[in-house]
Amino acid sequence: MSILHTLALIVGAGLISFILTPLVRDFALRKGWVAEPGDRKIHKKPTPELGGTAIFIAIVALVAIQLIGEGLFGWKGFFSDATAQPLVLVGILLGATIIYVTGLIDDLIDLSPGLKLLGQILAATVVTLCGARISFIMLPGAGHVNDLGILAIPITIFFLVAFANIINLIDGLDGLAAGICAISAVTMLLLAQGANQTTAVILAALVIGSCLGFLRYNFNPASVFMGDEGALLLGFLLGVISMTGIMKTTAAIALAVPLLIVAVPIFDTASAIMRRLRHGEAIEQGDRQHIHHRLLGRGFSQRQTVLIIYAWTALLGVGAYAVSHTPSVIQITALAIFLIITALIIWFLGLYDSARHHK
Repeated sequence: MSILHTLALIVGAGLISFILTPLVRDFALRKGWVAEPGDRKIHKKPTPELGGTAIFIAIVALVAIQLIGEGLFGWKGFFSDATAQPLVLVGILLGATIIYVTGLIDDLIDLSPGLKLLGQILAATVVTLCGARISFIMLPGAGHVNDLGILAIPITIFFLVAFANIINLIDGLDGLAAGICAISAVTMLLLAQGANQTTAVILAALVIGSCLGFLRYNFNPASVFMGDEGALLLGFLLGVISMTGIMKTTAAIALAVPLLIVAVPIFDTASAIMRRLRHGEAIEQGDRQHIHHRLLGRGFSQRQTVLIIYAWTALLGVGAYAVSHTPSVIQITALAIFLIITALIIWFLGLYDSARHHK
């Protein structure tokens, strides 16, 4: 797929998201569908939180345009090679729709944690049963590929649900989740392009464009939030892109690369789970101990905090790209270095303090 085609997808998704976001925002305001300020909230006034709808529509619209172009004008894309699997694309689109609807309902009527998780599992199951899955893993130092067999189904479902939730949990500041997703998608696009995984390239381009268009209204001071429907959708799609674009290789490092790309929200989520288990709280119980809260507590403004995490995510993205292109002998060492640096930063922020000491 050409660079111009990829850029056109990014621009197209960005324009649609840019145009639709204020329309969705104003509609949500008229209906009173807003996020109220509260003890765990950073924002100071009621803010509409259905911006994820604009992101979803932008992605679906560009997928439709891409498919029309392939059918009528012979564009390169989803079905431009002999290995294309229409059922996989159907599963991805259906799964994305299910997780978007799950998040939307939760934003409107507050689903119970069990029902919300059930919707996420259903979305991941649809994708998995339609053929997009983690079917093998090559462990570092092993000389052979480990075929997962039937275990591929539960492993893939867990992977996609986890990806959706790590983005949802870090969505706590203006522009934070959208920016992290856009930066992560850039790295994934470059890796997928190098591996000639066209489906992943297209999806990554659409995530980048839709996030950038949305960020015009979501960056501090935000006039609209993406809500659970946006955060769950973007995390879910990043998981799908990882499977279809990065992990379709027998390289031993393939599983670790997408995890390194989103290491910041992964560490944040892991520390949140540790805190809540230690304190005897429900895992879904919110608090003010996330990475962004820690940076705010050190005197940084919202914008400064978000930009610091952007830079951190970009650094890890560069590291993931570099690791995937180094000789296999030094890949594990390079990966460990980047993870240790991230762990030291988190230790410096004191992110695990509340997990060790009950307050």
